[in-house]
Amino acid sequence: MNLIKFFATIVFVSVFFNSCKKDKKTEEETPSQPTTGKLKLAFNNMYGSSALILNTTDYINNSDTFKVSMFNYYISNIKLTATDNSVYNETESYHLVKANVANSLSFDLNEVPIKDYKSISFVIGVDSLRNVSGSQTGALDPANGHFWTWSSGYIMAKLEGTSPQSSDPAKKVIFHIGGFKGIYNALKTVTLNFPTSAVVTETKIPQVNFKTDLKEWFSPNAINFSTIYSVQTLGATSKSIADNYANMFSVTSVVN
Repeated sequence: MNLIKFFATIVFVSVFFNSCKKDKKTEEETPSQPTTGKLKLAFNNMYGSSALILNTTDYINNSDTFKVSMFNYYISNIKLTATDNSVYNETESYHLVKANVANSLSFDLNEVPIKDYKSISFVIGVDSLRNVSGSQTGALDPANGHFWTWSSGYIMAKLEGTSPQSSDPAKKVIFHIGGFKGIYNALKTVTLNFPTSAVVTETKIPQVNFKTDLKEWFSPNAINFSTIYSVQTLGATSKSIADNYANMFSVTSVVN
């Protein structure tokens, strides 16, 4: 009887370990399912209902006419809110959009959890921490021409061009808007709902399309080039322009 029990025990142990090996092998052979994907943001620069064309097209600001030679702005601290109210925060979230650089007009958000997203928020400009972190790289590289070497801090947005009504001898119009603290803080947080959910999956990259309306720079705080044609320091005027352009973004569509 003891011998029978002994052999039964041997058989049981053998079956048990073989089963464990099979289970382990099965686990190893089963690929893990992706949990993240990508989402693309695309910015379409406009002036009212017209496409923004640099250097050649005349636009009207109140009674002033002008041409645009440069239009740049920072998009940072991007957050996506899902339909379950969870929030994705992009890491190292700094993007410099330049109207004259085609590949800057759209970019991917990576490692986005696979979910349906209903809204986005971001900052126009560069947050206070990075403003006092000295010379940096990538979108924050001073070589991009958006860092005031004569004063700590980044230029959040730039608009340059020419206007016959400008009081500048060369008829230039130059607006470099900065400031990250105090009463002239130019940082603006934008929150926008999507017209339909952006569905992030492992295989498809939804694209959120934005309209960036340069016309918003000039209202509701009116700017006339005969009296205000150059803003390159912090002050009440730079703050007023930042208050204006806080409304320049809208979501036009979501393509899944």
